[in-house]
Amino acid sequence: MRIIRYLNEHSKATLAAVTNEGKIYPLPQEGLIELIQQANEQNVSPLSFVEFTISKSKPIPYSVEDLSLLVPIEAEEVWASGVTYERSRDARNYEATGGKLDATTFYDKIYEAERPEIFFKSTAARTVGPGQDVYIRSDSNWQIPEPEVGIVINRDGEILGYTIGNDMSCRDIEGENPLYLPQAKMWKNSCSIGPAIILAESVEDPYNFDITCRIYRNDELKVEGKANTSQLKRKFDELISFLIRDNEIFDGTVLLTGTCIIPPNDFTLLDGDEIEIEVSNIGVLKNSVKLPKHILV
Repeated sequence: MRIIRYLNEHSKATLAAVTNEGKIYPLPQEGLIELIQQANEQNVSPLSFVEFTISKSKPIPYSVEDLSLLVPIEAEEVWASGVTYERSRDARNYEATGGKLDATTFYDKIYEAERPEIFFKSTAARTVGPGQDVYIRSDSNWQIPEPEVGIVINRDGEILGYTIGNDMSCRDIEGENPLYLPQAKMWKNSCSIGPAIILAESVEDPYNFDITCRIYRNDELKVEGKANTSQLKRKFDELISFLIRDNEIFDGTVLLTGTCIIPPNDFTLLDGDEIEIEVSNIGVLKNSVKLPKHILV
């Protein structure tokens, strides 16, 4: 069972359940967290709660593709994990050494260390949803999307569901100096999530998500990469345990879990590019790339 948010015919944000058959049932709750809370109050699982709710209603006569989708959850905070895949470690080493493939750096230490790399990625105001523009920075010449599986968790670190995330990144800024990481990762519209959240109970094996990233330029496919969460170095519970250690998080926090798909080293995003990130059983997150002439606060 997937959960989405969309604008209805009255331009009101609406929560909905999407069945495996693609049928869409509007839900009365304002958002996923309210749905989870009501399920807990009735001492039933979120999936059972949704199944009972939609059993008493009829689906709308539309497909997901017909709807104006919104971010599936307005997460107060989005965090991210780095160097969780071997491919990511190698790419970070390449950036940090100017292309010396045989060099060893602190990224090797991060990959092997007990403590994972976790950093603050985005706020609700900086996060966009399906069909919205992601921005590239004006002071970077080497920018890429990072397709990732996102975990939606509550304040206790319990996994509520999984979504798709795009952790936009500046490879040249991070490669110049690791202390520049916040600037290489966080700016206006530098994160997108969506198009749906699949409830945790509906996922048989979270370490078997197929991830595909496609980047189009002038309607031509320029980059395509594939990966699977079975390639992860760390387990999701491990990442969550470090995020919540001595830290207060919010219900509905999203934790991006790292990328294993890196475009070729000579590729950078340009204004007008189109990004598609597909994760099996969740959907396809599509965003256009824009270079703003100016950014208003």
